[in-house]
Amino acid sequence: MSRIPRDRTNPAGKRPGKIGRAGKDAPAVEPLNIVHGALPSREVILRFIADHPQKASKRELAKAFGLKGDNRVELKHMLQELEQEGMLQKNRKSLIRPGALPPVTVLDITTRDKDGDLIGRPAEWPEDQGVAPAVAIRQQSPAGRQGKGKAPVAGLGDRILAKIFPAVDRGGPAYTARIIKVIDRRRGASMGVFRTAPGGGGRLLPIERRGEEMVIDPDFTGGATDGDLVEVEIARLGRFGLPRAKVLSVVGSVGSEKAISMIAIHAHGIPHVFSPAVIAEADAAKPASMSHREDWRDVPLITIDPADAKDHDDAVYAELDPSPDNPGGVIVTVAIADVSWYVRPNSPLDREALKRGNSVYFPDRVVPMLPERISNDLCSLKEGVDRPALAVRMSFSGEGRKIGHTFHRIMMKSAAKLSYQQAQAAIDGKPDDQTGPMLEPILKPLWHAYEVMKRGRDRRQPLELDMPERKILLKPDGTVDRVVVPPRLDAHKLIEEMMIQANVCAAETLEKKRQPLIYRIHDGPTLAKQEILREFLATLGISLAKGGNMRANNFNGILAKADGTPHQTMVNEMVLRSQSQAIYGPENIGHFGLNLMKYAHFTSPIRRYADLIVHRALVGSLGFGEGGITPDEEAALDDIAAEISTFERRAMAAERETVDRLIAHHLSGRVGEEFAGRVSGVTKSGLFVALPDYGADGFVPISTLGTDYFIYDEAHQALSGERTGLGYRLGDSVTVKLAEAIPLAGALRFEMISEGREMPAAVRSFHKAGRRDRGQVRKKPGTRPPRGRH
Repeated sequence: MSRIPRDRTNPAGKRPGKIGRAGKDAPAVEPLNIVHGALPSREVILRFIADHPQKASKRELAKAFGLKGDNRVELKHMLQELEQEGMLQKNRKSLIRPGALPPVTVLDITTRDKDGDLIGRPAEWPEDQGVAPAVAIRQQSPAGRQGKGKAPVAGLGDRILAKIFPAVDRGGPAYTARIIKVIDRRRGASMGVFRTAPGGGGRLLPIERRGEEMVIDPDFTGGATDGDLVEVEIARLGRFGLPRAKVLSVVGSVGSEKAISMIAIHAHGIPHVFSPAVIAEADAAKPASMSHREDWRDVPLITIDPADAKDHDDAVYAELDPSPDNPGGVIVTVAIADVSWYVRPNSPLDREALKRGNSVYFPDRVVPMLPERISNDLCSLKEGVDRPALAVRMSFSGEGRKIGHTFHRIMMKSAAKLSYQQAQAAIDGKPDDQTGPMLEPILKPLWHAYEVMKRGRDRRQPLELDMPERKILLKPDGTVDRVVVPPRLDAHKLIEEMMIQANVCAAETLEKKRQPLIYRIHDGPTLAKQEILREFLATLGISLAKGGNMRANNFNGILAKADGTPHQTMVNEMVLRSQSQAIYGPENIGHFGLNLMKYAHFTSPIRRYADLIVHRALVGSLGFGEGGITPDEEAALDDIAAEISTFERRAMAAERETVDRLIAHHLSGRVGEEFAGRVSGVTKSGLFVALPDYGADGFVPISTLGTDYFIYDEAHQALSGERTGLGYRLGDSVTVKLAEAIPLAGALRFEMISEGREMPAAVRSFHKAGRRDRGQVRKKPGTRPPRGRH
């Protein structure tokens, strides 16, 4: 049975103790015994970080304890040990307690306490970390803020950006928060499916897996009919029985086209309707002028996008470098739609774009960040039409090293609109009427430039995971037709590498100009995750070097060893799980996965707010005229980065849940059938099994695996029978039977058909050690221990 090191100073589910100071309004209690200049104990370090999350970087810790020389080195080793033991984890450059909230967090205000004070919870919280912590919301301006204006006032159901502090009072929420900004008002509504009841009124069936059924009285149905997807608010909570709700709006029939993506849109509170003020500003926008622009309309830039793309925000062109100082070198030009010209800071368009953070892509629709007048018209690089853009010209040596770049604000005219498949076919010897004339002058130079750039990429060695992406194809009625894995073409890789290098140039230029910006940052794997991966790989005979200075090529070596073996998919998934999540931040820590020191999103300002901020920063710092970044924006970069990182996770969750619901709906008529699957996740409660042909996951509860007592082995990612030694590991090919499909929740439940296989010796020895540790008494045949031990 897996044993996770328990944090004795802060047991799971308990709030931090009253130690030190948690903000200006938090009185100090039980002060830390700190000797300035002396190396503190592990316990003091942990307590200090819990109480001072804003001072939890290595540098701040050394400064707080007055450490120098050898003591600073010892502190570094101590922090690495605590991280490896799972007692600390990295958050950007800071260290936080596992499960702790970062200093700035997006919260949803969900309820009130017995005194009527507001209580919030993180807007996004990983399921594997249990219940999200409660946060007490402070409405008054804290001491010391007089003269800076009142703090924003929020209400029940609002979404806020907040500064987080450890709580002081015992018995209450683990944290308190000061409101920085109200992001969205009234998020207290719930969504479900209305079912009529005899005698009038009806019931609300929840769409969330953990949702609650509600009663809707006849006077509060809002005109809903049986099967409608509705939005409701609680009308009354009684001491007994189900809560009673009132229908606020009817979204539409749950069986209608596009209803499933609407569930995710409403469940996650994704803004999807533009206000009249936003539409009016977009409609009033006029084509950009030539002010501060270079005329590049004769440069044959082309767009290469998916065949069904409706907006085109990037164009490319390449040529040999004529400079005799760069033999074999190439010049690559990337032009990006100049959204900053149309979307000005603090305008209705800008405020709406920040509230959305990014476009959200569902199989049946797109929820855009900007109205179509901007995204699909004025900022779409249409073929043969004048369009404003920001362009970067990059010079590469014959070995693929970038040796220089320059930025330009231009007016361009796209020479052609091509799809990936169309461009690739031309290069592969099958040009059509459009690509034939441009094969020699445009397409072949682009492919040659990519071959040169690829030499630099190969030398850089970014993380090369082999995780095919599946695409759901829908029928006209919005239901699933089939799931396909589109081929990965060189045309895709060409555009990807050119965009990556353009992003690098943006970060380098802004750093050189000392211009504040938002980076795209990706931290390396934590020591704790490295150790889990190391133990797992050892069972396959693959070694992973120890040490905190891992690089992407260390993982590429592992992937190469697994390539072509039965464990290939399993190893790719475990390496992926060991990685941190990329986020946005104003402080640069580099991008681990891409193996780049400076990286900022620049190439998609139509669909990502982070890119729009980078565009404004370039316009302002390079003197390109109107639309530059403002001092207020520069001061708010921390808050903006926190918001858009949260909105990115919101979009990813909504997209994933929509796919789950579509597949569950697609398979709901096939209950009882058997499917070929693969174990995609192992937990104490059971197995997740993926159906490769459908891109869906279902769950096999541990209670249905048989009469043996199954032990969870986290290091080996296995569930194995203690008596028989047979079990299941991550990556195993299995046959399962579909026992239940719940389309509204996107849930599939399977029954295991395949017999467990014999576990490796390392897993069997783990069992023996586990029995000794537990002092377990041998069970009678056919009996099972209580479920709580699984």
